[in-house]
Amino acid sequence: MAEAADFQGTSPSPARRWLRRTGAVLAGTPLLTGLLQLPAASPAEAAAPAAPRAASDDGSVAVSVDSLTPGAPAEGDTVTVSGTVTNKGKKTVTDASVGLRVGSLLDTRSSIDTVAKNSDDIGSPVGAEIDDKYTEKFSKLTPGVSQPYTISVPADELDLGQDGVYDLSVTLTGETSDQPWEQTLGVRHTFLPWQPDEADTKTKTTFMWPLISTVHMTAETGSDEEQTPVFHDDELADEISPGGRLDRMVTLGKDLDVTWVIDPDLLASVEAMTTRYEIPGENADDKNAVGGHQAVAKRWLTEVQKAVADKEVVALPFGDPDLASLAHHGTSVTGSLRHLKEATDVAAGTVESILHVTASTDFAWPVEGAVDPSIIKVSTSAGADKVITRGDTFEGGRDLTYTPTAPRPIGGGTTAVVADARLSTVFDGDMTRASASTQAVQRFLAQSLTLALQTDRPRSVVIAPQRTPSAAQAQTMAEAIGALQDSTWSQPQDLTAAAKSKPDSDAGTEVPPASAYPKSLRKQELPRSAFEQIARTQDKLDRFKVILSNPSRVVTPFGRALNRGMAASWRGRPAEAAIYRSGVETYLDTLSSQVRLIEKSDTKLSGRSATIPVTVQNNLVQGVEHLVLRLTSTNPTRLEIDGNAYEEQPIAVSGGHSQSVKFTTNANANGRATVVAQLYTQDGRPYGQPVTFDVKVTEITATVMLVIGGGVLLLVLAGFRMYTQRKRAAARQAEEREQENAADAADADAGDAKNPEASERRPTQESAPDTREDAPEQPSDPAPDTAPESADPSGTGERVDR
Repeated sequence: MAEAADFQGTSPSPARRWLRRTGAVLAGTPLLTGLLQLPAASPAEAAAPAAPRAASDDGSVAVSVDSLTPGAPAEGDTVTVSGTVTNKGKKTVTDASVGLRVGSLLDTRSSIDTVAKNSDDIGSPVGAEIDDKYTEKFSKLTPGVSQPYTISVPADELDLGQDGVYDLSVTLTGETSDQPWEQTLGVRHTFLPWQPDEADTKTKTTFMWPLISTVHMTAETGSDEEQTPVFHDDELADEISPGGRLDRMVTLGKDLDVTWVIDPDLLASVEAMTTRYEIPGENADDKNAVGGHQAVAKRWLTEVQKAVADKEVVALPFGDPDLASLAHHGTSVTGSLRHLKEATDVAAGTVESILHVTASTDFAWPVEGAVDPSIIKVSTSAGADKVITRGDTFEGGRDLTYTPTAPRPIGGGTTAVVADARLSTVFDGDMTRASASTQAVQRFLAQSLTLALQTDRPRSVVIAPQRTPSAAQAQTMAEAIGALQDSTWSQPQDLTAAAKSKPDSDAGTEVPPASAYPKSLRKQELPRSAFEQIARTQDKLDRFKVILSNPSRVVTPFGRALNRGMAASWRGRPAEAAIYRSGVETYLDTLSSQVRLIEKSDTKLSGRSATIPVTVQNNLVQGVEHLVLRLTSTNPTRLEIDGNAYEEQPIAVSGGHSQSVKFTTNANANGRATVVAQLYTQDGRPYGQPVTFDVKVTEITATVMLVIGGGVLLLVLAGFRMYTQRKRAAARQAEEREQENAADAADADAGDAKNPEASERRPTQESAPDTREDAPEQPSDPAPDTAPESADPSGTGERVDR
């Protein structure tokens, strides 16, 4: 302020200059005093080399740890770390050196999470570098070029102290042209678990090994005797082929102490592939597209049978239904829980028939282990009494300084098996990179050891990974489990044994409320409309199956398809899920329509009674029965069906045939009457579409009958007259012939009197001469009783017979 008061262009007065100098001295006195009071460096610190300064261009070199063996070293082991260093900057790095540094002990699980989150932060603390002889040097690192490194150090040289997890970092130091001094240009933090001696109390660890896939089979089957299955894609063949995801799961899991968690639908689908199967739209002659993977399917099932032998197997409900979606949107739809019960009932039988092992159905596994009271209720409605949840969505307990044991009694005879969230989620993400896989394995081991060191209490820990691990994730999981099984602080345990272990009295047992259910999971749930469509399809199936002579050909494939329609694998794929459910319903409608009434044209009815035929057509491969055909007159005062408003007749039609049914009708009046033909099931429910047609009735009156009768009488009289006329004509002809014969005889007698010799030569009247000129003489026939009838007109006064 004094300086501000001075006039510009003039120098300060001597008094003012003295005041400023005095103030500067007083201000520097405390700083000098502090410097004089700093403690002297310890001999060890004085001898230690100065730490390299951090680079101004932070993280210009990327450091990866692609391998760390062994993951949990013991005394006498040699720790080998390998990976790459990559110059991401624009300047060449010279005098580069890769070294190992052992940092502080990470004694909490959250501190491990923090280091993992900042694993490449060169600003994070690092320990002192191990002896310079355990380094790898590069004269220069060109921009954009990667260089591999491998460093091996005896465990004894790491100077590890008490048991626990240590921050192990790999650093790269070097110089650049614009910063020509030693500096840290890249770092990668990882974890080194250290417990060389066997623990007094080992943690019992259960690892769930899931064999689950997405939906592949449709409800459609072939019309042949074997019912050839139809798949909507051929992706399952890729998964079970050598090197495929499911093939790797089986190959890796068979040598591990794990609990197999299997969706029976997967086994049923692969078994269906062992014979011929079809894919719509594909060329049936292409063996790679249709039915070309029988050998692959048989091999995979054989490998699964070997892998699960003498291992615990847990069978999920058929199709792995989405329990949370069912609880939040399906319970209000009638019949939804019925599908869950059916899926549970067929689960154990499916696994046993294919794998020849007895599977447990006591466990329910909601998506990501997230639960609320409604999910617990639905999960146990089908018979399961153990629900697998996860620690990040289930309260651990108040004031606990350790992770409690897995089982928690939550009332009603139900046990919540709480899986450890950190151990269960560590394998999420892309594990195709070696560095990511190695980091996941080391983090898994670090969390497991830190958990074990929390308390001396015996505990059971359950690990529930993602439902459908990729092949790379499966490989990483197998490496981690193998290292854990060789460790000194853990031992494997089956899931059933873990659920039966003694609960921790201090652990929380309160089920989270509905408001605590993760919003991210709720957005992926199946909507209410999905369960409504499933219920509608089930209702159609119930009406269809009662008319079939062999309903199992339809009930089984459609029942399993409805289970698949509510699978958890549809999460995040709403459009594909809707297409699948619609396809099931549409195909059922197509089958149902194969049994129908043939359309009829309008009919004319002349007379008081007649029969009307109605034809039922069955285009199914199997026969139908238990159907009733009803013919109804909408105007019974004009037209009756067998004396009533309607008549019913039972129907049974063989597969591929038609049958006509005749109904007797009675007409009471002229006019048009509408008739409706409808099929019904035996319980009185309409089946199919009705057929409606008109019957035009023409009644015959008394006047018409008289006219017709008169015409008939005239025809009879005319015929009689023609008959009598012909008879009279024949009589006249006979009389005329008789008269001619008599006249001839009289003339002959007169001639004989005059000439007796001629009389002797002439034949007598009894003898009939041969009309032929040379005919021999034959004895004569007796004379006729009457004279031959004359054809001439009768004379006056002659009587003619009529």
